[in-house]
Amino acid sequence: MSLFISALNSGSNGNCYYVGNENEAVLIDQGISCKELEKRMLRAGLSMKKVRAIFVSHEHSDHIRGVTATSRKYEIPVHITGQTLVSSGMGIDEGLTRTFSAYKPVHVGPISVTAFPKFHDASDPHSFVVEQNGIRIGVFTDIGAPCDHVIRNFKGCHAAFLEANYDEEMLSNGTYPAYLKKRIRSDKGHLSNKQALDLFLNHRPDYMNCLLLSHLSRDNNSPELVAKLFAKHADATKIVVCSRYEETAVYRIGISTGGQEEKKPQLRLFR
Repeated sequence: MSLFISALNSGSNGNCYYVGNENEAVLIDQGISCKELEKRMLRAGLSMKKVRAIFVSHEHSDHIRGVTATSRKYEIPVHITGQTLVSSGMGIDEGLTRTFSAYKPVHVGPISVTAFPKFHDASDPHSFVVEQNGIRIGVFTDIGAPCDHVIRNFKGCHAAFLEANYDEEMLSNGTYPAYLKKRIRSDKGHLSNKQALDLFLNHRPDYMNCLLLSHLSRDNNSPELVAKLFAKHADATKIVVCSRYEETAVYRIGISTGGQEEKKPQLRLFR
């Protein structure tokens, strides 16, 4: 059994990450409208009928903008902490609201989703590992610094969405006001390219076959710059730079029939 993954949007204009098997899928965050989600899912060859749950990492608008409308239209349960729900102000239907706690797996069919705490300037922020049959996909975005929770979970992933938000020099020389630069650099802000690379170099497992660099800043980063930086150290890991303008391809992450992890993710569009 394999898992299929795609970044449907990644950036400060909206974040939405898809993980699923042949029959069920979950979304991690939905910071794009329901209409835009439907459009991108269709282009990717993905079906909304397979989406069984939406998991919310924190209350910032670029992660929740479309959650309420999509949940209501498709009657999809939303998994969210109580603190995040209150802080978000979202009007999710009570019957579709589910709460989760750190390190207590939530089962969506054969898929298991485990949340864990992280550093970010939100009320109760979490990241996630999505797992099925020993295949683990991590979603590591909106992280000020890689704490022990992040490091430990990153070490076990076959593929991961990893934040590479800003280039330090571009941020320093850019036009953002001083208070915003300080917020971004803080241990409750975002991961720089260097921080993301250090995490990758020091803690990736040998079997990590795909890394999707996520949540790039429009003003303080460059897709070409970060792709070049990671390509030097990728070895057998495929590096994908996610976009704020379009969805990525759908990647198949699996374990071969011989029991060895597949070193190269396969592209596959499926319905």
